[in-house]
Amino acid sequence: MGLINNDTFVVLEKREMDVKSLMKNRPYVTLIGAQAISSIGDWLSLVAIFTVVGLKWNASPLEVSLLLLCLAVPMALLGPVAGIVADRFSRKSIMILSDVVRAGLILVLAVASSLWMVYAALFAIGLFSAVFIPAKNGKLKEIVGEGDMKAAMSITSMVDSSTKILGPLLSGILVAAVGPQQVFLIDSATFAVSAVLLLFLPNALKTEDAPESGKGSESFKQELAAGLSFIKSSRFMVIGLLLMGSSLLILQLADTQLIVLIRELTDASPDLFGYLITGSGLGMFLAGFLLAKKTDYRPYPIMLLGVFGIGLSFGMMGILAHYDLSYSVMWLPALGFTGGFSASLIFVPYQAAVQVATPVHMTGRVFGVINSAMTTATIVGPLAGGLLATAIGIVPTFIITSALLVLVSIGGYLTRSKVERGKLHVSTSERGTSEAAAG
Repeated sequence: MGLINNDTFVVLEKREMDVKSLMKNRPYVTLIGAQAISSIGDWLSLVAIFTVVGLKWNASPLEVSLLLLCLAVPMALLGPVAGIVADRFSRKSIMILSDVVRAGLILVLAVASSLWMVYAALFAIGLFSAVFIPAKNGKLKEIVGEGDMKAAMSITSMVDSSTKILGPLLSGILVAAVGPQQVFLIDSATFAVSAVLLLFLPNALKTEDAPESGKGSESFKQELAAGLSFIKSSRFMVIGLLLMGSSLLILQLADTQLIVLIRELTDASPDLFGYLITGSGLGMFLAGFLLAKKTDYRPYPIMLLGVFGIGLSFGMMGILAHYDLSYSVMWLPALGFTGGFSASLIFVPYQAAVQVATPVHMTGRVFGVINSAMTTATIVGPLAGGLLATAIGIVPTFIITSALLVLVSIGGYLTRSKVERGKLHVSTSERGTSEAAAG
């Protein structure tokens, strides 16, 4: 069971998703194709940036940490506002403009001669990424029917996890072979290719139930309030966001300290972290595949299982590292696999459930709020994790992280009946454009 639109957020019609029929949806294939190309490009530039700033410029740890903050802060602060922009204007045009501008900003990184130029370019990239994400989620709602949404989100997750596996591998090879400046050029080209692909997406048609967006500042505030009110009207949506956000925050306490944990091992090697990331990507891919094949699930219990699984995975990492168990090249990637698998069980069901329940004209602002909350957790978590690991040690940090995640999952399980009885008190979801069915 899952979700339906019939005034209840937790009941979906039972059906097996025919993935082949979804893959015949040309606009959807175009969208995920553009996503895959630009995601690989993101990995290319990320490795190149760290190579230039960390190795060539000998930046301090604080200066290096600011690189990711420059990307994340705009998305955390401007997520809700960016979501309204994505609802007001053509999502197709927003995505294309975002890709074109980011292609140019990546070229700035190629010629940057100071850290401040890098920070400014990354901050601007973060701004346009903040607009792109809710626009993409809104466009997905337009071109995919509700019955196919769970499988669509699962396949999208599979694409993300695949680029997580291929991206670092490809980026390491290219940086070593041609140098970071040429890698920036390649990344810029991936954004350009993505923009060209997005040109083939259908234009949106207004739905009868979608209200006209106002032009003044007052209506802008009203649209933001309407998005927040919609989220608050659903107990599942609120509790699910709290569960996902708190789990991500707790997870980040240890996740960003994995390289430090690896240093505790006698048989630590530079390749071990790469094997761990690859294992995590494979786990995420498999979870996405299974969720795409079997869509008649209830999202909230699956999310709780994911939180519990991540807790166990990180707890075992801490314990085995404490005892310095041999063959870490085997058990560490294996635990990375279970951790990645569990992570997908949290994020994919929730995002698919929100997509199904959200009216097409509100997807931007709803996902803008969600992305803002998630990004905030990814900013606060690593900072708190670094302080905690410094104060009490790396292994205790992993044990505490594990215990907190397990407690969150148990607490969620004990209150699951109240969450799943949550009602929506707003209009039912509308599929935005009908032309996708013909596409």
